[in-house]
Amino acid sequence: MSGNEVFKPIQEFSSRAHVPSMEAYRELYRRAEENPEAFWSEQATNEIHWFEKWNHPFEWNPPFVKWFVGGKTNAAYNCLDRHLATRGDKAAIIFEGEPGDQRVITYRELHRLVCRFTNVLKARGCQPGDRAMIYMPMVPEAVVAMLACARLGVTHSVVFGGFSAEALKARIHDLDARIVLTADGGWRRGKEVRLKDAVDEAVKDCPGVKDVIVYQRTAQPCVMTEGRDHWWHDLDLGVSDECPAEQLDSEHPLFVLYTSGTTGKPKGILHTTGGYLTYVTSTMKWVFDLKEDDVYWCTADIGWVTGHSYLVYGPLSAGATCMIYEGSPDYPAWDRWWDVIARHKVSILYTSPTAIRALIKQGEELPNSHDLSSLRLLGSVGEPINPAAWEWYHRVIGRSAAPSSIPGGRPRPAAS
Repeated sequence: MSGNEVFKPIQEFSSRAHVPSMEAYRELYRRAEENPEAFWSEQATNEIHWFEKWNHPFEWNPPFVKWFVGGKTNAAYNCLDRHLATRGDKAAIIFEGEPGDQRVITYRELHRLVCRFTNVLKARGCQPGDRAMIYMPMVPEAVVAMLACARLGVTHSVVFGGFSAEALKARIHDLDARIVLTADGGWRRGKEVRLKDAVDEAVKDCPGVKDVIVYQRTAQPCVMTEGRDHWWHDLDLGVSDECPAEQLDSEHPLFVLYTSGTTGKPKGILHTTGGYLTYVTSTMKWVFDLKEDDVYWCTADIGWVTGHSYLVYGPLSAGATCMIYEGSPDYPAWDRWWDVIARHKVSILYTSPTAIRALIKQGEELPNSHDLSSLRLLGSVGEPINPAAWEWYHRVIGRSAAPSSIPGGRPRPAAS
């Protein structure tokens, strides 16, 4: 069987001309199952930039697998550099803070910010193989921090900003992190969440932490420990915009994400670079039928794996425009999400059944009072969605016209 014959279904499934049929998906699945080495080799070749190509697509030694063995790549390069020639002036991030502040950051500007902060990390002595903890609000600089770590080869671990100082300390110890990237605070339901205070409490028992870099978000007073704590904006002064991406092994540790710890000590789950990036880039395109002019909004916090995969690495690697909102859906009122969608012309919405059920309780009047006609596809993530929630989501939010894609289940067709 020729390579072209094997991958004809991929091209059909990825077509921008129409929403792919279930028949095309089943054929794609069948070919992948029959010849996984050829299938994933093609995906890695088509979707990812490699400084050096791999020797083998994967080595499977149950329960362990190594992907694209011998290959060299860089996640930040794939999310930024390779887009500059064709998408440099395209919006990479549309940000809205809970107080109402807004920013639009192009791929070229995001590349510049990431290069500068990578140089900041280098100046603090960080190098490939080091570990960094990220404990930040939902602001663009959180994405910058992730991508700067990836660019340098520093393995990052993002901790949800709602977790306690004790939870943060446990993760710092387990990861043996040498640097913490945080903010003075963030905004949630009109109140400041004081992140730096929690960091101070955590790191007093973490002698391995040499540096704490603090992004100024709320501008409220906070304690800065001399020699250890540094303002992000001070370190950024006069830093070069030039910073080549490190050529990292495909199996280089990209990030460690910890379980919540509800059933015992939090357990760190390691994701390496090449296989992870191939997967999230491919599935981003398959699941969301991504088009060049889409405004895509995944409402997950970057502290969760969905936020890593389908708010940062997947969509940016695929060249998408990502909406990021700092606050909660109920502040200052329960129509905040619908207002954001209407004003920013969001075309793809990806959220959780839990959020959908909370919004259902507020009734239909609020979403019906906003123009949601820009939405063309709805996604659900995090848990199985119950039929009543899906029906409401499809009928009220999608106006019975937007297909609802549910990863792990069958895509639901629009009503005829």
